[in-house]
Amino acid sequence: MRFGVNYTPSVGWFHSWLDFSPSDTARDLEAIASLGADHVRVFPLWPVVQPNRTLIRQQALDDVATVVDIAGSFGLDVNVDALQGHLSSFDFVPSWLDSWHRRNMFTDPEVVASTAAYVRALATAVADRPNLLGITIGNEVNQFAHAPHPAPHTITAEQGHAWAAAMVAAARSGLEARLGSAPSAGSGDESRPLPLVTVAQYDAAWYDDAQPFGPEHAADHGDATVTHSWVFNGSAALHGALGPGSVRHGEYLLQLAAAWNRDPARPNWLQEVGAPTNVVDPADAASFTEQTIRHVLDAQQVLGVTWWCSHDVSRSLADFPELEYDLGLFTNDGRLKPAGEAFAAIARSGAGGAATPPSTALVLDDVLPDGAERHGTRSDCAPGGRFAAAWLALATASTDGRGPQVVLRSRLADTGMLAARGITTCVDVPDDLDTDTTHTPISVAHPATMP
Repeated sequence: MRFGVNYTPSVGWFHSWLDFSPSDTARDLEAIASLGADHVRVFPLWPVVQPNRTLIRQQALDDVATVVDIAGSFGLDVNVDALQGHLSSFDFVPSWLDSWHRRNMFTDPEVVASTAAYVRALATAVADRPNLLGITIGNEVNQFAHAPHPAPHTITAEQGHAWAAAMVAAARSGLEARLGSAPSAGSGDESRPLPLVTVAQYDAAWYDDAQPFGPEHAADHGDATVTHSWVFNGSAALHGALGPGSVRHGEYLLQLAAAWNRDPARPNWLQEVGAPTNVVDPADAASFTEQTIRHVLDAQQVLGVTWWCSHDVSRSLADFPELEYDLGLFTNDGRLKPAGEAFAAIARSGAGGAATPPSTALVLDDVLPDGAERHGTRSDCAPGGRFAAAWLALATASTDGRGPQVVLRSRLADTGMLAARGITTCVDVPDDLDTDTTHTPISVAHPATMP
């Protein structure tokens, strides 16, 4: 079980890549390491590294590699995100992909080839660092694919698979260029594996039936299934900031993700989770943090939890949503906050993941009785949906405090898979589910309010 932090620079926020300061970075990373964290996730800005479609700046790549080295000096592994993409309500899309030069970022052949070249170059630049945890293709890039983004790059699910496969292949090619043809992480090969390659999506992938990137894109691409948990998506409105549906939301997403994995041993990574002050009172942030992580520890095959984020955004920077200024474990000037103390207490404790998986699984109806795909599966899983309510009811009633696993109805006949996951009892969503939230699923939050 790994404990990490999404690194938000205290000086200049992510604009600091424009005038990178190793000393500022070292101060921030030393503070993060003091929490007992073992890794950070870092976010080079795409337009800074690739300002022109055929120009990838070597100095920018060198700066990223320097951050990885500095982190290593404090005992921190590093996951590097490639496509930013979207961060804290701001889009960072290169000028060669916008306005007069706008083309579909997911389907235009020249754009896809150039984007893959950037991902490959970034992976190559950091591949030989011994503390490289992995490469994530980008931060919630699926938000560009559909409304409520104001100018989505429209695609189909099949085109999303092609794009994700191309980006994962580019990252692996970059790693192999330095490290050779090592096995992928999690492959079971005992020789040194390649660092992880992952694809990250915001939770519309799990909750919005219209979002072209879905659960299969998360579970079928890369080396681990990534989830991002934010309770301003309706969970806190339904259940209260410290209600079970909020402090267990990260656990629920991990179980939902595991259901779509084809390999029962595939790792699941809660790569983003935080205590947003628009729905979590600052006085409750420490309790929210502690309870959220404790419940995540009860899930199976969890690679780790990576908290959002390290430092508050400076009030000198304008136009952020109010919640963004107060998401850090540290204040902008480096003071440890109560949520940071709660995170550190668990990280330093050496707490590990659950030894055995829950033996009960709730059945998710992904298919109709005739075997055809069932529309509405994802909205059923969203906060306020029938499936989400049924999972929470089982979780809160369990004698060991652990939420149930989730199994797809289309995979119930796979007895080998059930056995490998430790599932002995499968439970259907009851027809007479006693809840006030079964008929009005909450809409997924606007990505402009999401980190």
